[in-house]
Amino acid sequence: MAEDLQSGTAMPLLAIVYFSISGTTEKLAHAVARGADGIADVASCRITGNDIMSGRFQNERFLETIDHADAVAFGSPTYMGGPAAQFKAFADASSDRWSQQRWANKIAAGFTTGACASGDQLHTLSYFTILAAQHGMLWCGLDIPGGEDPGGRNRLGSQLGLATHLVGGSLPQSDVGTAEYLGQRLARMASRNS
Repeated sequence: MAEDLQSGTAMPLLAIVYFSISGTTEKLAHAVARGADGIADVASCRITGNDIMSGRFQNERFLETIDHADAVAFGSPTYMGGPAAQFKAFADASSDRWSQQRWANKIAAGFTTGACASGDQLHTLSYFTILAAQHGMLWCGLDIPGGEDPGGRNRLGSQLGLATHLVGGSLPQSDVGTAEYLGQRLARMASRNS
């Protein structure tokens, strides 16, 4: 935890762990960070090709950031019904932490984007929840009833986490707002838990 110099209280650390190829998932990650701003310190942990050598994720500094975090947001585009291989390589590399339960009791959430409105994004979110459960983490879903928010947030109605897709080639503003809300909710839960 980092100390908030103005109030003298400790702020939780939120690690946003994501892979993005086209920039859409990165836009969501930035929106999650904006939502947490002022409630938690944010560490952006973007998985890149340089982190993967011979098919294995190898970035110890990145994993240590998550070790110190109070909350983690997992993000990946949905490819072929699940998270991208690059994200999966990161998840596989977390097995040493799993055996020691080093991430137990951290608050976790997830976000994903797909090509279609029903592009199997739910499976990616389910994968994130299983990954979190294996690590002993506590899951933070959305508490916005789908289709009932005046601002259009959670338009696809996924309570498990943020699911989105491009409309007319761009990310709907309501989904960006949902990502900001998810970051705020996750940071508030981490504040209560720390």
